[in-house]
Amino acid sequence: MTFSALSHLECPRCGSVHDADQVIGLCPCGSPLLARYDVGAVTLTKDELATRPPDLWRYHELLPVRSADNVVTLGEGMTPLLPLPRYGREIGVERLLMKDEGLIPTGSFKARGAAVGVSRAYEVGVRKIAMPTNGNAGSAWAAYAARAGMEALIAMPIAAPEICRREVTVVGAELVLIDGLIGDAAAYVREQKGYFDASTLKEPYRIEGKKTMGLEIAEQLGWQLPDVIVYPTGGGVGIIGIWKALVELRELGWIEGPLPRLVAVQSTGCAPIVRAWEKGLPESEPWPNAQTVAFGITVPKALGDFLVLQAIAETDGCAVAVDDEDILTEQHLVARLEGSFICPEGAANFAAIRQLRESGWIRADEQVVALNTGAGLKYPETVPL
Repeated sequence: MTFSALSHLECPRCGSVHDADQVIGLCPCGSPLLARYDVGAVTLTKDELATRPPDLWRYHELLPVRSADNVVTLGEGMTPLLPLPRYGREIGVERLLMKDEGLIPTGSFKARGAAVGVSRAYEVGVRKIAMPTNGNAGSAWAAYAARAGMEALIAMPIAAPEICRREVTVVGAELVLIDGLIGDAAAYVREQKGYFDASTLKEPYRIEGKKTMGLEIAEQLGWQLPDVIVYPTGGGVGIIGIWKALVELRELGWIEGPLPRLVAVQSTGCAPIVRAWEKGLPESEPWPNAQTVAFGITVPKALGDFLVLQAIAETDGCAVAVDDEDILTEQHLVARLEGSFICPEGAANFAAIRQLRESGWIRADEQVVALNTGAGLKYPETVPL
């Protein structure tokens, strides 16, 4: 049986096709590349899938690693999909579910992208990686690089969460702190020689790890899709990945009907995707003086913004900006009502859901899935003593 049905890489902007079995970053046109699969060759059944171990590698036919021997894993995947009945009643969305990525290795959804990205990079011969990060991605890629025996150089803004800095150094990666934002960290990484640049969407496989959130949501709901999926959006890989997963499942014939309406959530302190969506633009414009308590979504200009906007448009979704004050209010309310200490980025989703319910965009009878992208324990400063 074929471990992976990976066929080729495709540019979503110019349509060019590239060989997947090479060390490659962006398309020559400057666009991210997307992994494509020979879905018709996948003979896996839902019953067979149900017998596999509960991690993201259960979907290996739709992942890019060609050999099981090259899988680098810390047990990531299959996070719980939790009902939030008390909080849901509070905001008028009683069929509210939260997929809790705070319980995954390194404490955030970034472990998914790191597991698949590092595994595939190792498989094609990469042994040294470098990347800019707002915190959690650096923690994850450093950990998985250590697991694979690879070197890692991680550049992050000096204001990044302290725990993320400590996570990077404890696994032996080189940490460089940058006086600026993630774009400044990215500029530093571009200047380094001898490393493979694993920046967001500058390699094709991080998104393949992130898409497993979409695969899991579909499987956990018995292959019946929710009405709405809400996602905090910085670089946008998560929402692009979920959209890609659902399109592939539809092609496989495992789901049918309309896809969930996808909602990209940003902070009013950094909302380039929201502004572009409101203006009907195909891509965003750089956001000046970006700043928000939800540090992970402080991305003034995302490389894959055009794909985020396409995902929203093709699913009849929307983009919403919420205030930092509302983010912290919902973070504390979810904790008090449901016992779950979520990250600020995850809390932004709940502020958005409240807003969308009040406007009528989300109806009371709709099933809504919100992604909590990380553990609140990584952000102790959000809870005053």
